[in-house]
Amino acid sequence: MGETDRLRVAVAAPLAEENCALVRELEPRIDLVVDHSLLPPMRWPADFAGDPAWRRTPRQQSAYEAALDSADALYGIPDVDPSALARTVRANGRLRWVHTMAAGGGSQVKAAGLGPEELDRVAFTTSAGVHGQPLAEFAVFGVLAGAKDLPRLSRQQRAHEWSGRWTMKQVSEQTVLVLGLGGIGRVVAAKLRALGARVIGTSRKDVSVPGISEVVHPDRLVEVASTVDAVVNTLPGTAATEHLLDKRFFDALRPGATLVNVGRGNVVDETALIDALDTGRVGFAALDVFETEPLPAHSPLWDHDQVLISPHTAALNAAEDRLIAELFAANATRLLDGRALLNRVNTVEFY
Repeated sequence: MGETDRLRVAVAAPLAEENCALVRELEPRIDLVVDHSLLPPMRWPADFAGDPAWRRTPRQQSAYEAALDSADALYGIPDVDPSALARTVRANGRLRWVHTMAAGGGSQVKAAGLGPEELDRVAFTTSAGVHGQPLAEFAVFGVLAGAKDLPRLSRQQRAHEWSGRWTMKQVSEQTVLVLGLGGIGRVVAAKLRALGARVIGTSRKDVSVPGISEVVHPDRLVEVASTVDAVVNTLPGTAATEHLLDKRFFDALRPGATLVNVGRGNVVDETALIDALDTGRVGFAALDVFETEPLPAHSPLWDHDQVLISPHTAALNAAEDRLIAELFAANATRLLDGRALLNRVNTVEFY
């Protein structure tokens, strides 16, 4: 697109009027197509799927799809539904860009099953980075909870037990392995380094990150496992990361280590994790994501004394909707000016 072109954007996901105004203010060359009556009511911030009980009438559905099919770009995946995304890409030959609400939106794009020509024609971007601060805070919380033995403190408090004193671990004396040095991983590493921890990071590329003592290739995870006191996963769910933390990794881990997962659930082999928790190889796990969500009622993780479960809510922040709108507007400016888009999805590995 040239600098004088305009961008017709269909709002496919709930977007408050104040944030619609913000997008228009930040990039005046956007023509925003939005009808709030066609979008589901949100139950909480960033609830882009909306109330599951809400339904469009057939006439509303036709109007919604007509708006999507008239646009150059989409704000959100229609109804957070990969099949609806596929329908729109195939029905709308002018579509050039889709912004996904999730940091891990690549998995939704993959699930749409688009062909090579469709993936070449349409650029996909994610909201990676928007969730960095809240997820990093949860990661620090998890590492601290493991070091201070939160499960023991909780058990003793419930039992009204005033035990003998014991020595707590100090994060400032620990080595923490951060899986992934993208937007979230770098913020996690910076916060842990500020607490005095030694931080090791993983990357498949030769990178240098301030505050990271060492960067290792994921192939070396088992090799370094015995040297770390805590592990924080920030990786997306891809074919390359599935069950990266498996039995071999947990067997090599320093006994009593803490695990925090704020990336994707399928990076962790949960069967292997449960075994590691039972043997004490993992002393504490703070988990915000799981292989199957919602976490099935029969999962042993629910009742495990050394596990803290968060229902995939650690990223949620009252400012998230605004931050995504700002990111979208910045990328719209880049698209209109012919510059590279931020957070573009790799359509080979879909991250």
